[in-house]
Amino acid sequence: MASTHHCLASLARLSLSTPTRPTVASTIPKFLVPSVATPQVRHASGGSGGGMRKKPVKKKKTYKTFRSYDLTPMEQFTLCDAMRYLRAAEVGHPPTMVKYDLAVKVKTQKSGPVLRSAIRLPFPVKTDTRIGVICPEGSALATEAQQLGAVAVGEESLFEAVRRGDIAFNKLICHTDSQEALKKAQVNRILGPKGLMPNPKRGTITSDIKATMQELIGADEYRERSGVVRMAVGQLGFSPQMLADNIKALMSKLKDNINQLDDNLPKAIDEVVLSTTHGPGFSLNSKFAPTDDKIKPEHLATAM
Repeated sequence: MASTHHCLASLARLSLSTPTRPTVASTIPKFLVPSVATPQVRHASGGSGGGMRKKPVKKKKTYKTFRSYDLTPMEQFTLCDAMRYLRAAEVGHPPTMVKYDLAVKVKTQKSGPVLRSAIRLPFPVKTDTRIGVICPEGSALATEAQQLGAVAVGEESLFEAVRRGDIAFNKLICHTDSQEALKKAQVNRILGPKGLMPNPKRGTITSDIKATMQELIGADEYRERSGVVRMAVGQLGFSPQMLADNIKALMSKLKDNINQLDDNLPKAIDEVVLSTTHGPGFSLNSKFAPTDDKIKPEHLATAM
């Protein structure tokens, strides 16, 4: 009996003990155990034998001058031929809303000085010049400016109108007596982006109000941007001769500006392109007459 009780007690202890969980090694065949127990890890090699290499970044070629092209294979047009095609492109548009624009491409260095000035064309294109004059309030200068047709005159009253955004003029000149008042007004951040800030280099800070106003009436400003000078040179109703006179005057002015520059920073006129408000551009040669004998300059002398 003792042996029987001893056996039953041993079986009870075995049934109450925690069962052992099978291990990975006991459930997986032996030939697979090494690959599971010790997985292989690969590392990227930075040597010359392998691994990912970064492609070298190509540096963009920089040019010290604005890019120019060989005009030899390019078709160029006489002034009358260009006007003929541009007038055809503007059919359906109001003639008063169309202008001839001239783009003069200049060979120049990017870091060089820019061409900037004003010119009175023989046949004015813009006839809506409105001039404002900065001068002492209630002075004889203010009275003279009003008699000459200035739309805004004064100092503090004019500055206050500028701050409100009530700018009734598209040209602004300043008398030398009011130069300090202009600096104290701090309106350069408003007038500067609009191209209205008076500047002695542009002749808009002057001691002779009358002469300056007479020069500005009918005068047009131009400035070189990215190696190109753009300016309106005529209205659609201009005759070929009127347009030719305006173009000659502008080209002569540009050549004078170039001759006044430093010889160490040379500039030269590269190409002249004529276009209209809604039309394409035509590269001009130095000729005037149309190539078609049936077309006369008089045929292009009236508005459509």
